[in-house]
Amino acid sequence: MSIIDWLILSAFILFVVIYGSWKTRNTKNIDAYIRAGKSTPWFIVTLSIMATQASAITFLSTPGQAYVDGMRFLQFYLGLPIAMIILSIAAVPVYHKLNIYTAYEYLEKRFDLKNRLLGSILFLLQRGLAAGFTIFAPALILSVILKWNINYTILITGGLVIIYTTIGGTRAVNQTHLYQMIIITLGMFTAFFLIFHLLPKDISPLDALQVAGKMGKLNTIDFSFNLNDRYTFWSGLIGGTFLMLSYFGTDQSQVQRYLGGSSITQSRVGLLMNGIIKIPMQFFILLTGALVFVFYQFITPPLYFNPVEMKTMSEGIYASEFKELEKEHAHIFEIKKDKIRKLLSGINSGNNSLVENTKSEIAALNKQSEEIKNEAKKIINKSVSASDGNDTNYIFISFVIGFLPIGVIGLVIAAILSASMSSTSAELNALASTTVVDIYKRLFRKEASDKHYLAVSKLATVFWGVYAIIFALFANQLGTLIEAVNILGSLVYGTILGIFMVAFFFKGISGTPTFIAALVAELTILYCYFFTEIPFLWFNVISCAIVVIISMLIQFFLKPAT
Repeated sequence: MSIIDWLILSAFILFVVIYGSWKTRNTKNIDAYIRAGKSTPWFIVTLSIMATQASAITFLSTPGQAYVDGMRFLQFYLGLPIAMIILSIAAVPVYHKLNIYTAYEYLEKRFDLKNRLLGSILFLLQRGLAAGFTIFAPALILSVILKWNINYTILITGGLVIIYTTIGGTRAVNQTHLYQMIIITLGMFTAFFLIFHLLPKDISPLDALQVAGKMGKLNTIDFSFNLNDRYTFWSGLIGGTFLMLSYFGTDQSQVQRYLGGSSITQSRVGLLMNGIIKIPMQFFILLTGALVFVFYQFITPPLYFNPVEMKTMSEGIYASEFKELEKEHAHIFEIKKDKIRKLLSGINSGNNSLVENTKSEIAALNKQSEEIKNEAKKIINKSVSASDGNDTNYIFISFVIGFLPIGVIGLVIAAILSASMSSTSAELNALASTTVVDIYKRLFRKEASDKHYLAVSKLATVFWGVYAIIFALFANQLGTLIEAVNILGSLVYGTILGIFMVAFFFKGISGTPTFIAALVAELTILYCYFFTEIPFLWFNVISCAIVVIISMLIQFFLKPAT
C-alpha cells in the first residue's frame, strides 16, 4: 500500500477509537452503558443493527463466496423481512413494556431462573466464539498487507476494539456506527464501479454480467426443494426466517440495539428498515464478488490467493513444483480467455449453438483448472502445516490490494476494518451486558451501586474481548468465514428461539417442560451437525419445532401451568 492509503486507513481507525472513547467518556451508569439511556432514534437503531450484523466477514468473505459459488447465498436472507415484521409485532412491545436490559430477563419473568440462565449461557458461548470470527477477518487483511503473522494482527485489531467499547459501552457503539456505515458504503460502491473500469476496454458492463450469468455466478434463486442443498429458496424462506427470528429477536447483540430505542415506534421502524435494506445490500456485495470473478477471466488470477502462505511455500522445497502448476494454470487461462470472448461473440450475434458449445468447452477448462488448483492446495498443505487449503477469504482483499488505485485501497480496507470494529464492539458490549445482568447481578451481587455494576461491565467487556481473541487465533482453520459464523449460530439459535416462541405464544406451558424440551433440542442439533448431512439453515427450524412440540407434550402429561 502507498503512504496515502496508509494515511487514509490510519486516520479512520484512530478517528473511530478516539471519537467513540471521547464522545462517551462521561458514561456513568449501567443504563447508559447498556441501553444508551433509551434515547436512540430509529435511523441510528437501523444503522446500528446493520453495522452489528455487517461485520468484516460480510465485506471480506461474501465476495469470495460469490466468486466460488455464485450468488445463491442471497437466498439465506429471504426470511429477513418476514422476521422483522413478526418481531416488530410480538417482541418489541413486550421488551419495552417490561423495561428490561437483556432479552433473557423476559424468560425469568415468563418462566423461571433456569430458562433465563439457559438462554443467556447459550448466547454467551455462541456469541463469544462468533466475536472471534469478527476479529479474525480484519486481522487477516492486515496480515496480507503487512506480511505479518496473523496472530500478531489478531492481537492488534482485537485490542483496539476492546479499548473504545470498554470505555463507552452502547453509546460508544452507537456513536461510531453512523460514521462506520458511511465509510463502508462509500468504500464498497467505489470498489464496485472500479471493477467495470478495470475490465478490458472491449468488455462492457453488460458483457461482464452476461459472462457472470453464463458461468453460473448469477444463480440467485433456486426453487428446487432439495434438503441436501444448503442454499435454496425454501431453505432461505423457511430456515432463514427462523434463523433471523432468533438472531434479531433473542441474540442480545441485536436486541440491545433496539432496546435502546427511544420508543416502541422508533425500535419498530429501525427493525423494519433493516428488513428492507439488508437484502439489496447483500445482493450488491455478492454481485461485486461475481464481477471480481469476471475480472479474473481476463486478468490471470493467482493459482492460490493467500499471499502469506504463498510466501512461505515459495521459500520451501516445493517451490519449483508449484511453479510448474502455475505455468499449466496460466496456459489454461489463456485458452479459456479466448473461449470467453468467443462466448460473448455468440451471445451478441444470437448464435445459441455457438453459445452452448462454448459453454461446454469452458466448463471442461474450468474442470482442468480446478484439478490444478487442488494439486496446488496439496503442495500448500505440505509446505504450511497450519493451512487448510482454503483461500476464499483472501480473494476480494487480494483484488483490492492488487488492482485498485492509490487512495481507493485505503478507503476500501478502512471500510472492511470499520465493519469489523462496529460488529465486534456491539458483540462485546452485548456479551458484557448479559454477563453482568443475567449472571453476576442475578446470582452473585443482587444489590450494588451503579458504579459497581458499571465497573464489572467494563471488566466483562475486556474478558470477552480476550476470549474472542483466543478463539480468533484458531479461526483460520474453519473455512469460509461467512458460512462458518452462520453455521455456528445455527447450532444454538433455534433452541433459544424455541424457548422464546413458547414464552410469547403458548401461555399454558410452564418453565420446566420448556427447559427439558430445550435441552433435548440442543442435543438433537448437535447430533445433526456431527452425524448427518442436513444443511445448517434447517437446524433452526428443527430445534425450534422440537422445543415447542416436546414442551407441549410434557405439559400435557403434567398438571396445568399455574
